[in-house]
Amino acid sequence: MSNPLDSDIKFLPGIGPKRGGMLQKEFGISTFRDMLYFFPFRYIDRSRIYTISEIQPTTAYIQIRGKITRMALIGATPKSKRLSIMFSDPTGAIELVFFKGIKWIEEKLKQDIEYIVFGRISEFNGSYNMVHPEMTPASEETGCGAGSISGVYPSSEKLKSSGLNNRAIIKAENMILEKYFGYIDETLPEYLIRRKGLFPLKKALQNIHFPESNAALAVAQTRLKYEELFYLQLGLLKQKNSRMRKENGIVMHKVGNAFNSCYSSLEFPLTGAQKRVIKEMREDMRSGKQMNRLLQGDVGSGKTLVALLVSLIVIDNGYQCCIMAPTEVLAQQHYSSITKFLANTDGVKCALLTGTTKKRERKVLHKGLLNGEIDILIGTHALIEESVMFKNLALAVVDEQHRFGVEQRSKLRNKSTALPHILVMTATPIPRTLAMTLYGDLDVSVLDELPPGRKPVETIHATERQRKEIFSFMKEQIRQGRQIFVVYPLIKESEKMDYKNLEDGYKVITEEFKAPQYVTAVVHGQQKSENKAYDMKLFAEGRADILVATSVIEVGVDVPNATVMIIESAERFGLSQLHQLRGRVGRGDKKSYCILMTGYKLSKESRERIELMCSTQDGFELAEADLRMRGPGDLEGTVQSGLAIDLHIANLAKDSKMLEDARITAQAILDEDPLLEKSENRLLSRQLQVLRREGKDATDYSQIS
Repeated sequence: MSNPLDSDIKFLPGIGPKRGGMLQKEFGISTFRDMLYFFPFRYIDRSRIYTISEIQPTTAYIQIRGKITRMALIGATPKSKRLSIMFSDPTGAIELVFFKGIKWIEEKLKQDIEYIVFGRISEFNGSYNMVHPEMTPASEETGCGAGSISGVYPSSEKLKSSGLNNRAIIKAENMILEKYFGYIDETLPEYLIRRKGLFPLKKALQNIHFPESNAALAVAQTRLKYEELFYLQLGLLKQKNSRMRKENGIVMHKVGNAFNSCYSSLEFPLTGAQKRVIKEMREDMRSGKQMNRLLQGDVGSGKTLVALLVSLIVIDNGYQCCIMAPTEVLAQQHYSSITKFLANTDGVKCALLTGTTKKRERKVLHKGLLNGEIDILIGTHALIEESVMFKNLALAVVDEQHRFGVEQRSKLRNKSTALPHILVMTATPIPRTLAMTLYGDLDVSVLDELPPGRKPVETIHATERQRKEIFSFMKEQIRQGRQIFVVYPLIKESEKMDYKNLEDGYKVITEEFKAPQYVTAVVHGQQKSENKAYDMKLFAEGRADILVATSVIEVGVDVPNATVMIIESAERFGLSQLHQLRGRVGRGDKKSYCILMTGYKLSKESRERIELMCSTQDGFELAEADLRMRGPGDLEGTVQSGLAIDLHIANLAKDSKMLEDARITAQAILDEDPLLEKSENRLLSRQLQVLRREGKDATDYSQIS
């Protein structure tokens, strides 16, 4: 027998097909159960009733009790009409104002009964008023949030206009809890609830919607957050355990000529960190199990060389590799770097495949992949096209992995008859708490040393006042034979934003740095590929002095001669992005600079970001700060496990301690019961299956990074 909580939301009294469709479209609410897990984003204490004389300018939402003393329609035209109600209690009077639904409100309200009025205080012509407050007859005051701590739910204009305002949502939640409370099944084992001091699920859901007190609300939030984070970690760790038990990796027995030849021809020694991570990957690939490893390395730490050397081990064992990058610029950069490293290595053939590769070239390339002539294929999403097939792919390297969906990586895995080893690389330093969630089922390697000769980039904060000095400094750098990046956050002017944009900036730069004395190239996301490639090449080959660009150059541009990075409207970028952009300079042995241009007025948070950038070069320190200040942002949206668990209430930035505890607890349970077969853990196994079915993508990706 099915659980009534799984009924279609349209069957809930007061919802119906139209509102049900809106709830599904706007918030993904399809069932009564989904509605129960639609939580308030903030709460208002409605346990207190104020007197009108207590109202202060600083008071936000308040509740008052009294009677209507006067109602009047004001305004000559339909557009200017408003309903003005004088509302009084023994201590004074306040105006209540309504601009919409006037006729309905006039018919509904009566002057001889007492009302509870709830709303936000505003001031007009020196007097307080409330615009469109909630009004409930005092005799009808019930548990639907009135007279208690009341939740405020996420909403949209469409929902509000359909009559699904906050009060209607509270009513719906109350109805589900009253009618179907007994059908709420516990989702955590009793031993875990007891050990962690958590509320039972029924009590948690009751108190998240209708808190008995602030203390009960806090305990309810803890229970629901912990459950989300616990199942997220349990699912990831169970996948990892499952993979580790399978003897399904292609074994790489030897290190041969290709690796040794390339290694011995390097013009510089590897860092200790590079040697360490290559050794870790060598052990993975020799173990008989599939490698699934995340390589984190700050900008310029030498990830591309590590990927190449590991690829050469694979080639020495008679197999092929591919390296997938998110943009054409980055794919071309990898191809250029790798072919340089292979200049003195005979017998290794490398090819490039992107969206702009011509049909004739593709035919030759496809043939070379199938007959094994091509050892390393570098490319963009074009690599996962059905027509691209390998003879014996054994290693897939995915760069800047958070830009790829799990479905795309699954297609990459299917290019091989055997299970290829997976190496995921990112130059975005990921805070530990986030890495546990985004890559909880991967082994992690960190490149925490910069190659010798790399100098710290001096970071300076400047405003428009210093513009002339900045131009003089740029000219001096160009005179010394150096090149300069100038990066803008916008391409076209936005009426809502007064930030410098690329089009205006390009004009200013070309007027100040006139041709033919100076050459200025321009690169942005809306250019045709061939124009972008031409200008990028112009700069990369040293034939342009200045590259004006949007943050399209955040990854993949390696110009050792570029020593100055100027970031316009730097306050518009997050710390991690600023750090990525700064990493485009300082790639040679010359002193390099990053100049952060901002407006005069900065918010407290923007000022803190700029100061942090000027004070540290540590990408991981900046990433932790970025997560703390701005939240997980895009990264949180890329939780790519087979479970695809939605986080309704937990916050990866704020609940890091809880996340760590949940991971330790999940690991301890799996250490004792890897398959969750014990009677006390059967509920955990069942709930993981439920979450997988309910997830955005029910495919099992346990063998994909």
